[in-house]
Amino acid sequence: MNICIIGTGYVGLVTGVGLAELGNRVVCVDIDRDKIDKLKRGVVPFYEKGLDELVKKNLKEKRVFFTTHLEEGINDSRIIFIAVGTPPREDGEADLSQVIQVAEDLARLMQGYKIIVVKSTVPVGTFQLIRKIFTREKKEGVDFDIVSNPEFLREGDAVYDFFNPTRIIIGIEKGREKVADELIQLFRPLNAPIIKTSIINAQMIKYASNVFLASRVSFINEIANICERVGADVNEIAKGMSFDKRLGEGYLQAGIGFGGPCLIKDLKALIKMAESYGYEAEHLKSILNKNEHQISHIVLKVKKIVGEVLYGKIIGVLGLTFKPGTNDVRSSLALRIIDLLKREGANIRAYDPCGIEEAKMCISDIDFCTDPYEVATGADAILILTGWEEFKKIDFLRLKKLLREPIIIDGVNLLDPEKIRSAGFVYRGVGR
Repeated sequence: MNICIIGTGYVGLVTGVGLAELGNRVVCVDIDRDKIDKLKRGVVPFYEKGLDELVKKNLKEKRVFFTTHLEEGINDSRIIFIAVGTPPREDGEADLSQVIQVAEDLARLMQGYKIIVVKSTVPVGTFQLIRKIFTREKKEGVDFDIVSNPEFLREGDAVYDFFNPTRIIIGIEKGREKVADELIQLFRPLNAPIIKTSIINAQMIKYASNVFLASRVSFINEIANICERVGADVNEIAKGMSFDKRLGEGYLQAGIGFGGPCLIKDLKALIKMAESYGYEAEHLKSILNKNEHQISHIVLKVKKIVGEVLYGKIIGVLGLTFKPGTNDVRSSLALRIIDLLKREGANIRAYDPCGIEEAKMCISDIDFCTDPYEVATGADAILILTGWEEFKKIDFLRLKKLLREPIIIDGVNLLDPEKIRSAGFVYRGVGR
């Protein structure tokens, strides 16, 4: 099957190369010439486990192609995926400008029937807007269908998630049920449950899923803060909860809160969308407020352990990306916390296995280091803000000799407290 993907970010590129791996011919389109030039050479412009190899393989086997020319991408393609960004505006509402621009360009260029599949996360009402744009801009006699196919890829595990989806959601317009059959055929090799529903339901499934995950993070952080006061270990609490099939184990890791380009964005967008329909989503607002409180809680924890006055103190930070397994620092809580510590007068030395170059574009006036030991040299404390597995392999006895004070504040509960304390450190986690 001939397919076009518009947008080569995490979602678009993984989807495009994944579909190529399933045997389809895929043309990926992006307006970023530099990114396309790199992809043509097999160079992925961001870190995602397993994606480099997949791009190189499908380029070599001539199943995936990259171009900046939209017309080249859609000419021979029956199914066109829109996977461009919908970043939040200042008020939290989703910015649909890229989706609207793509819809206008597509409508003008289409020469025949196309199935337009929107993977971008967009609020309810957007599909009516897209249909109006296509109806207004398309050539006479050219027909189309619009489908919602939300993505559920996790950065850092996106390739795995593409080939092992928990479910595939296909949202279709009323009376156009047959169009779903082509997408079912496309996704059949993934052997996942396929849910056919309305476009509005498909959109709400995406928003509700992400917001529920955010709520779990906020919930376990609230429990963690109680655990600190009563002397319990939140990791043991989460483990005990996870055996209940009604609860499961996902997103019950206490820490600094939830960040990244999806959960916060989708939570704010859903709150804004509810307001536009005359409803104040107070519970959703409380999730967002709790997340903000958790960030402040981490800073207060540093002050309590290192000293109320942080001016002139050197805080060594391990981890800058919003989660391990990616170089993405968008909405990274690590950067938020660093900024708050800087405002208190602290000097920051930081290291991340993948995200230093990206962090340099977002934050200044800190020292970026080449490894954890450089971070520790002369520091008053180590603060872990991203749970990279490599941090577990640090030589802590060596680290201790480099620190001014043997203090580790583990914001993501990555380390074994007993092991670290037995090495002579003052250790503080979250809720333990």
